[in-house]
Amino acid sequence: MEVCALSSGSSGNCFLVSNGNNSILIDAGISCKKIEERMLSINKKVEAIKGIFVTHEHSDHIKGIDVFSRKFNVPIFASKRVIDESFLCSKEELICPIKKDENLIIGGMEVVSFSKVHKAVDPLSFTIIDNKNGKKVSIITDAGHVCNNIMENISLSNSLFIESNHDPEMLENGPYPCFLKKWIGGDTGHLSNMQSALSILENAKSKLKSVSLCHLSEHNNTPQLAMNLHRTMIKHRFDLKPKIFVSTKDSVSEIVKLT
Repeated sequence: MEVCALSSGSSGNCFLVSNGNNSILIDAGISCKKIEERMLSINKKVEAIKGIFVTHEHSDHIKGIDVFSRKFNVPIFASKRVIDESFLCSKEELICPIKKDENLIIGGMEVVSFSKVHKAVDPLSFTIIDNKNGKKVSIITDAGHVCNNIMENISLSNSLFIESNHDPEMLENGPYPCFLKKWIGGDTGHLSNMQSALSILENAKSKLKSVSLCHLSEHNNTPQLAMNLHRTMIKHRFDLKPKIFVSTKDSVSEIVKLT
């Protein structure tokens, strides 16, 4: 199984998980054109996409879904509340409701959904399991705090794509209005660098081999700040030595191979 971020940031998120000839997307918050171009750049076929799994209804996670889904006839999997309260696709027969904690098998991959806390209708995250070798990757962004579900899935994972949205000091001194700062730093907002690093330090098992830091704020964080803090914190666990890298909105991330 191979995993990468086609884009990750405050303006667009899209993750690709592939298993041989089959692939899925977690979110499609960039244009159909960009998805096609970025998949082509890593020699992945758009026709291999068997489903798009939606974490929540914010535009940076769904704005490319309608065009992509209709163009390639790809089913969309989302919670019923997200389906009912947002626009995903004009071709309604492609929209499939899923429940929290539901497991779906697609192309040799088991997709497990779990709830989290975020200021959205019914936010989900996903852990994907390779049915050939049992390896697991969890894709966890847009969470206000590290709830029990996030803790559990971190502990199960061989690879993580996890939010490291902001540095609290940069957020406090940055250009955002007070109400937005309060939400981002609150329990329904986004994980800070420290929250992300602590969640790994406290919950990951030694089988965790890679960590991609995702959904970094353009105004309230830097890749170096996020990387440095995670590396410093993880040094406190002598049994934990994952490779750490940053996913950005402008290019495809490093491809993680779970073998």
